[in-house]
Amino acid sequence: MIAPSMIAHVLETNALLTAFALVGVVMWLSAALSKYLTLGRIHGSAIAILIGLALAFFGGLATGGKSGLADVPVLSGIGIMGGAMLRDFAITATAFEVDIDKARQAGLLGVLALCLGTVLPFVVGVTAALAFGYRDPVSLCTIGAGAITYIVGPVTGAALGASSPVIALSIATGVLKAILVMVGTPLVAKLIALDNPRSAMVFGGLMGTVSGVSGGLAATDRRLVPYGALTATFHTGLGCLVAPTLFYFLTAAVFHR
Repeated sequence: MIAPSMIAHVLETNALLTAFALVGVVMWLSAALSKYLTLGRIHGSAIAILIGLALAFFGGLATGGKSGLADVPVLSGIGIMGGAMLRDFAITATAFEVDIDKARQAGLLGVLALCLGTVLPFVVGVTAALAFGYRDPVSLCTIGAGAITYIVGPVTGAALGASSPVIALSIATGVLKAILVMVGTPLVAKLIALDNPRSAMVFGGLMGTVSGVSGGLAATDRRLVPYGALTATFHTGLGCLVAPTLFYFLTAAVFHR
């Protein structure tokens, strides 16, 4: 009989593989819950995010650490899998899938949606940060960037030297937005005529969050996912470009100390 200590040693030695296996199990469970519990109305990705947040919360409580499940020795690979290196690699890999010819189909309307979808969430995020008492430009810009997407937030915070709590808030803001977009897209799809590639591209540009748009469109019409994800990918790249530069300078000019 295999001893539990031997199993734990194998899992710790292959920490990254263990992390991938855990995420695979969570995704399988989320897909099952989506199919049988919500009848497909809530996409599995949204459920997976909720499960991930819950696991991180209880992992932090159990270990008293600061990295959630990554503080559990057997699951230390979660810290590598969720780190900046693989995150940036995923962004780059997604960008390589973009077909410029298809992007042109959205035309000027898609570009306008992309710009509005970057500026408006940032303004909302900064306003929310002000309401909670933040006044320094770095914190305001980082939280505002998180409202663009949960990827733009930490990228901006790292570039500007924001504190860890502020970066965590920016990620939480982006995750909340992604969940709302995932859950809300199927509910409003008919009202906003979200039933063709052009409208999907505009929607992706306005919403911005790749995971939120992809999950929401998958629950609405799977054929629209590539089109919405196309502009949403550009949205993430644009946010990473302008948030720690142009948006920070504007924020610093308005809220200088």
